[in-house]
Amino acid sequence: MEQQGQTTIPMTEAMQKKVMAANLSEVRHKLFVMSGKGGVGKSSVTVNLAVALAAQGFNVGILDVDLHGPSVPHLLGNHGFVMVDNEDGRLMPVPCGERLTMISIEAFLEDKDTAIIWRGPKKVGAIQQFIADVKWGALDYLLIDSPPGTGDEHMTILDAIPDARCIVVTTPQEISLADVRKALDFLKVVNAPVLGIVENMSGLSCPHCGKEIDLFKKGGGEALAKQDDLPFLGAIPLDPATVVAADRGRPIVSMPEDTPAKTAFLKLAEAVRAATDRSEA
Repeated sequence: MEQQGQTTIPMTEAMQKKVMAANLSEVRHKLFVMSGKGGVGKSSVTVNLAVALAAQGFNVGILDVDLHGPSVPHLLGNHGFVMVDNEDGRLMPVPCGERLTMISIEAFLEDKDTAIIWRGPKKVGAIQQFIADVKWGALDYLLIDSPPGTGDEHMTILDAIPDARCIVVTTPQEISLADVRKALDFLKVVNAPVLGIVENMSGLSCPHCGKEIDLFKKGGGEALAKQDDLPFLGAIPLDPATVVAADRGRPIVSMPEDTPAKTAFLKLAEAVRAATDRSEA
């Protein structure tokens, strides 16, 4: 991602942190969306929450730091490329409709099927560049979509953006909750503030009868939030319409039909707005 022929002046860690903080100075709320394990729909939660907030009139950015398996461009149906501002040479996030922009490693690749085979230091450098060199501008919300687990990407974000508040996504089953407990322990160790927990795949909304089926159980995320004295931000049901929308590259909240998942994501956006407003008080 470096410009060919450019001379790079080495920057100390303290200087780098100042540059990153200055570049995000116009971002009001930074939200780090993470999970203990893969397959819980974390990226879907990130994208639909971002689109819901943008639809409510807020300026929103998505920073996708899942370098090995970026899902955000696919979920948004946007495979555009990062451009460079001719005036200052900074990177411009990819526009994704009104009031929403996005940065993902995929937006730098000519071949979208190219595998990213990077070790830790190169991943850290890329994420720092996303934070420091992208012209994010004035945003109400910057949502950061992370890979599963608690690795280099998570440490880099929380070190670079210490005021980021974490949204932890889980599914109701114990196998997911066990990993979420580890993620919450990680956040305690690094002293990162938790905005709340989201339970995804919380019951199946039957498209035929309209009733709810507890396919993967229900309530595990809410119980964990209560146990750890953390805010529970909401539950998102399994909804076949979400799969159809994702395959079309359309977030479910942007679809015209009213569906259980769409309603739940709009409620989640309201809960996140209330939680971030309380954090400012």
